[in-house]
Amino acid sequence: MERNYAIDFIKFFAIVAVVIIHTFPSDDKLGFFLLDNFSRFAVPFFFVASGYLFGIKVINTSQFAGYFKRYVIKILKIYVCWLLFYIGYDVLRISLSGGNVKHELSKYLEVLTPLNLFYYGHGTSGYQLWFVISLAWSISVVYLFFRLKKITLLLILSLCLNIAGLFGQSYSIFYEVSLVTRDALFIGLFYTTLGFWFADRLPFVQSFKFEKGTYLSLIGFFLILQAAEGYFLTKVLSAKHGEYFLSTILLTVVLFFFTCNNPQLGKGVWVTKIGGNALGIYAVHVLLIDMVDILFNSFGLGHFSHHLIWNLLDATLVFTLSYIIYYFLQKIKPRQPFWR
Repeated sequence: MERNYAIDFIKFFAIVAVVIIHTFPSDDKLGFFLLDNFSRFAVPFFFVASGYLFGIKVINTSQFAGYFKRYVIKILKIYVCWLLFYIGYDVLRISLSGGNVKHELSKYLEVLTPLNLFYYGHGTSGYQLWFVISLAWSISVVYLFFRLKKITLLLILSLCLNIAGLFGQSYSIFYEVSLVTRDALFIGLFYTTLGFWFADRLPFVQSFKFEKGTYLSLIGFFLILQAAEGYFLTKVLSAKHGEYFLSTILLTVVLFFFTCNNPQLGKGVWVTKIGGNALGIYAVHVLLIDMVDILFNSFGLGHFSHHLIWNLLDATLVFTLSYIIYYFLQKIKPRQPFWR
């Protein structure tokens, strides 16, 4: 199976979108609001790409049980290492805060329940890690249904769950689901299953050979539709902030049809190389956001946080430093036996 360079190429833009979401303030300014909503394709794309690559390997090997075990263990290693890192960072921050350290530590540790740590990925400043643990759960369920030969059934069930999850976010204005819906069950499972389905039906997917211009027009249309849906729900209907929408499904489907039909897109381009390290940038960038904020607040420049130019510079700085730090971490990682 030839390598699909387009996945890493699109991952670059997805990880840029994630950094934009986390560095730009959540306020009423239209520019910030639209950038946030345009960027909501990013995490769904990461789930689909992971499900697809897992599917390509599992479907085309007789040693699928061994591959599944290695894949999940690798994800869990990544999660546990970064989880411990952020816990250590949080404890250090609390210890240096100058307040009632014992009380603050006690409050902090109360939140670190098994459910938060090993399902929701909540409780630490590394809030972005919810994606990693959700991926581990999602891949496990996908593998189970693959062995049962019921992937299409899982795709339908997970789609229903994904739509139900909307009612825990922006769509709660119509009917509220009193559950946390940013998790494996409501987001990760559907998009991971969708990626696996793309791998399983690759000849069918590759039969949609439209011109690149057609695909780009469709992607642009659904990006605008996603932003419009977010605007209508939040600004017009005064719904609470949503992290994904109905249009996100359509956008992600079209985006992945595009990648599957243009596998050589981005080959030899630096953007693709960086996109291949998206998970590392994803794991470390929240730390850099916090450190950059601390640095500028110490210089009395915190008031710039709601200026568009500053936020663009902030996002660029965080993204660049995150890539550099992860690049050096990759250089020293092979020396550690834990990762072998």
